[in-house]
Amino acid sequence: MPETLQNFLIIKPSSLGDIILALPALTALRESFPDAKISWLIRPDFAPLLKDHSHLTDVIIFDRELLGKAWFHPHAFYSLVSLIRRLRRGKFDAVIDLQGLFRTASLAWLSGCKKRFGMANTRELAHIFYTHKVDQDVSCIHLVDYYLKIIQTIAASKTKVQFVFPRDPVAADSINSLLTSQAVKPDNYAVFIPGSAHSDKCWPAQRFAALADRIASQFQLSIVAAGTASERDIVESIKNQADVPIVDLAGQTALSELVALLKAARLVISNDTGPGHIAAALGVPLVMIFGRSNPARVAPYSRPQCVVAVEPDGRGLQPDSSDTKYHINKITVDEVYQKVCEQMSL
Repeated sequence: MPETLQNFLIIKPSSLGDIILALPALTALRESFPDAKISWLIRPDFAPLLKDHSHLTDVIIFDRELLGKAWFHPHAFYSLVSLIRRLRRGKFDAVIDLQGLFRTASLAWLSGCKKRFGMANTRELAHIFYTHKVDQDVSCIHLVDYYLKIIQTIAASKTKVQFVFPRDPVAADSINSLLTSQAVKPDNYAVFIPGSAHSDKCWPAQRFAALADRIASQFQLSIVAAGTASERDIVESIKNQADVPIVDLAGQTALSELVALLKAARLVISNDTGPGHIAAALGVPLVMIFGRSNPARVAPYSRPQCVVAVEPDGRGLQPDSSDTKYHINKITVDEVYQKVCEQMSL
């Protein structure tokens, strides 16, 4: 099979954290097919993450918000038809759906590609659109390993895990200027990621505040809080409860600037959310706090020392648990601070 495949489409439109976990699959595909054309279907809000990526040939925008109106809005319907036409013109040799939903799997089928790879146990019966279904087992509980297993069914070769990001010196300069304007030394700060798209993944604001006081006192680091504009209320709550200054950058960084901010941080404390997974992939000192989501599936890859969770390795294959013993409120400030000290001593 490998010698006949030279034109690939990866479908992984969201979410931010899962896109980060799929980056090693892209690199593995590129290493196995160095001369191939590789395209990636992604939502517009996450597309900047892949801009000028050295392992990609093309980025195809999937505007879910617009296309979801296709059945009652003429412009949206035309956009959907245009997307399908573009996919068919791509004449892909293989489509790899790493999202595993009905809409993404159906787009793989509508592309006209004869080889469609995806997860065997998908939601919404997406697997019916795949010609090659790959099972998840105990050897690939982590999503990075599962995505790589899918690639290995195509490439038949194993590669080491690598998280490759595009270089963006402009974003780095922008972050340095922003930090300097806030009286933060660009080489001496910690980043807090206190928000999430899911409120039950958020560690309490008062505990972030207490942690900020300890970190600032013990390590003399400035504390910077980052996130989306909608998470400003969380940051404001932390600022009001902390005794040390908290620099609020929520909603003030583009995605490329967020990467630069995290890359230069001396420490990152994060919920299980997209920016935290960026920090994990960049290899910076990190503590990630887990509640209901299963750390074995999405924790910082090969960095168990970064995880704070109840029974992080004993939850099987399930992505989430409703058991209250895993609630994020069970995680104490002392537990997180201990991990911080361990990370800062490395």
